[in-house]
Amino acid sequence: MAVDELQAIIERCQILEEADFRGEDYDLFQVAGQKCLEDGYAAQLLEVIQNVKNKVIIKNMGWNLISPLVRCILAYKKEDEKREHCLKILDQLVQLCNPKELFLGLLEQIEQTSGEQVCQTIMLLLQPLQTVLLKLQNKKAYSVGLSLAIIMNQLTPLPVPYTKQQIQEDKLGLCQCCNAVVDFAKPFVNEVVKNMENSSEFNDTELKEELLKFCMKSLKYPLLTAQLDQLEGIEEHPFRHLAAEIIVSALMPLVFLHHKSRRSYWENQEFEDIEQKNSADSLACLSYLVFVQHFEFVFFVQLQDLVKVMTLCPIEHLRKKSLSILQLFIDKFEAEGKYTLFRCLLKTSNHAGVEGYIIKNIKDQIHLSLMKAHDNIWFTGHHLISLLDLVLLLPEGAETDLLQNSDRIMASLNLLRYLVIKDCESDNQTGVWTALAKIEKNFLKPLHVGLNMSKAHYEAEIKNKKENGRGFSNTICSLTVSGEKMPAMTTEMQLQVLHSALFTFDLIESVLARVEELIEVKVKAVMDENI
Repeated sequence: MAVDELQAIIERCQILEEADFRGEDYDLFQVAGQKCLEDGYAAQLLEVIQNVKNKVIIKNMGWNLISPLVRCILAYKKEDEKREHCLKILDQLVQLCNPKELFLGLLEQIEQTSGEQVCQTIMLLLQPLQTVLLKLQNKKAYSVGLSLAIIMNQLTPLPVPYTKQQIQEDKLGLCQCCNAVVDFAKPFVNEVVKNMENSSEFNDTELKEELLKFCMKSLKYPLLTAQLDQLEGIEEHPFRHLAAEIIVSALMPLVFLHHKSRRSYWENQEFEDIEQKNSADSLACLSYLVFVQHFEFVFFVQLQDLVKVMTLCPIEHLRKKSLSILQLFIDKFEAEGKYTLFRCLLKTSNHAGVEGYIIKNIKDQIHLSLMKAHDNIWFTGHHLISLLDLVLLLPEGAETDLLQNSDRIMASLNLLRYLVIKDCESDNQTGVWTALAKIEKNFLKPLHVGLNMSKAHYEAEIKNKKENGRGFSNTICSLTVSGEKMPAMTTEMQLQVLHSALFTFDLIESVLARVEELIEVKVKAVMDENI
């Protein structure tokens, strides 16, 4: 029996040191494990892998099971219990195996797949591959670039759905897969952007360049030949969504938000040459998206400069003027353009005041959408929920600096209060009631914890200050404005700052309590109706 054979191999390897494992042991483990999977003993194999005593064995040998494991997962029907066991085995391998070996095993499997199983295999392995890549310490840029290149090479031969029926059927899964690959790349884009923001001398350009190459390839395939007109009956056009994600989530942050030179977007001559030789189709597609399909891209670049004036300019009347200009820009866009613009600014402005202002604009658009005369899909339903995912959350969870983010938090709470009041649970036009559990988990509960922590900290600082001997009171506070050093803060001034912070926390807490009260009343009313 396959399970007995595997158990015999396991027992023999358990008494060996890791360095004493031989090539024969790896082969026997792979053959026995594969036989277990093929004979339907996935549950028993899962038990072996989950056994703590076998941790070292699985770390070294487990990656050999990727190929037979993927074959079995694709062969089983979704409702089959054996498929669930196989998926759990895959998850365990991702957690336990050596990342470098598992990375090669996953890529090999993607590279070897063909035909109708290409998208299925990629979709299955994207999350495990992303997890492994995030674990890698060395050669991450090379590994991410290699992964994206192999994935795109596998997808490129597939025909791009063009007609409405083909897009809806998505027979090979290409529409879904392409969008999933962009999601796969997002953590690495975020890593690059964060490093560029935190360092004035950003030197690690390899990962940035690999991601830019992926963006250029995506513009060429599938977007260059894709049908990008809005089609009646398709609420969320997969290729329009893909184009927006490529532009807003990748190209915008990687290139235009942090460009150092207007001459070239690449950081070295080699990649500049690649851009000149191979990107004509990609740039043609980008031009088409901007000037024909009206993906408002050029405006975004100008808006980033405008945001810098709003937040960094020392001259007050220029800051106010730039805010007025921003609103004029916003008003120029139609609903889809506003939606894309808001997503972009929420992701890239990195300023609580700007984010608060955008959230107020989102509230205004929702209000117009709830009026029958201005009904549109972009600020109701699943589109709005996707936008609210960026709004109703704390960037660092309970440890977010609530004082620094107070403008954003108050705007978010006021938006949520508006949604709860205006949208009945029975109608649920905005979708907020469907997303309530997620909102509570990502926003309301962490905000409670953060408020308690912040208030306790500031109250302790006030007590220490009044006792005039510990903590904050011994800190020398200085402030520089426009290069001019301001006078040091007196004790009274420091106490005023601390009390002002507490007042801000009390204000946030009162609005939070009101929001939760409204939610409770609405939920209770619906429950009473159903009794």
